[in-house]
Amino acid sequence: MDFLTDILGEPYQAIDLPLAADHEGDVVATLVRRRCADPGAAAGGSRRAVLYVHGFVDYFFQTHLADFYAERGYDFYALDLRKYGRSLRPHHSPNYIHDLDAYDEELDEAVRIIREVDGHDTLLLNGHSTGGLISALYADRRAGQGTIDALFLNSPFLSLPASLLIRTLGAPVVDLLGRLAATRKLPTPSNPHYVHSLHRDFRGSWEFDLSLKPAGGFPLYAGWLAAIQRGHRRVRRGLGIDCPVLVMASTASTATTEWDDALLRTDGVLRADDIARLAPRLGPRVTTVRIRDGVHDLVLSIPEVRERIFAELDLWLRAYLPDRAG
Repeated sequence: MDFLTDILGEPYQAIDLPLAADHEGDVVATLVRRRCADPGAAAGGSRRAVLYVHGFVDYFFQTHLADFYAERGYDFYALDLRKYGRSLRPHHSPNYIHDLDAYDEELDEAVRIIREVDGHDTLLLNGHSTGGLISALYADRRAGQGTIDALFLNSPFLSLPASLLIRTLGAPVVDLLGRLAATRKLPTPSNPHYVHSLHRDFRGSWEFDLSLKPAGGFPLYAGWLAAIQRGHRRVRRGLGIDCPVLVMASTASTATTEWDDALLRTDGVLRADDIARLAPRLGPRVTTVRIRDGVHDLVLSIPEVRERIFAELDLWLRAYLPDRAG
């Protein structure tokens, strides 16, 4: 496989995964790799791996998360989905998809490379936000096949952050638009405050590419929202994920169109209580952990909160994916 040096620099490498063309033309996904040990060393590298899937208006840049896994013997992989991040091309509608099942193409290929090409026998799938929803649905569809050994969901997008009335009355309209005018842009107010709470050029401390994760976001398309709603309905009916699942969410959320310092210590994107309420519907072995002072992407919280998050994740990994050599 022709992995090349990634935009993050060494030790990160990346490879484009060609996908079936759609109505906009050529489509690719990007698989990023960071190995925890030199595969040419005597130990032969790790037999365990993690595959990370990002959220909406997002891409992989959280290198400290990769460090955490590498320190525990996991080779780290991240998938920039089609029309996101490294995979976004000038002729693409950013972040657009008409059916969440379409992501199976790049997920299956990433899993094939991780397991068959790179030789890993244990795979943890780690999804954040919209990537958490996508990962949960994928794990459900691959149940019984031995594809995924464990699933960690960081603030997964299991429900729309709107009132029950809006969700109920709006769904049929969105479904109709999704069928008849899938690429229609929906009127949504620009709300840059979540990104402002993260990026060091504003009120945060993180560095990432604002052209790939812009403060004003990308347009919402009717087809994309209809696909998300179908995914949410599947979660509400109940999934059958057969591997251990860890769901983490903040203990509080903040919904605001103005800057609020609470965004630095709460989920400013989704309703954390909804995540916790729906988590048991994912499968029979779900552990739910609430993180006080956690932001939406929990691993981007302030240092003392990150320590708690990683301690909880480490405890769960030791319980469900113990090091067979240890």
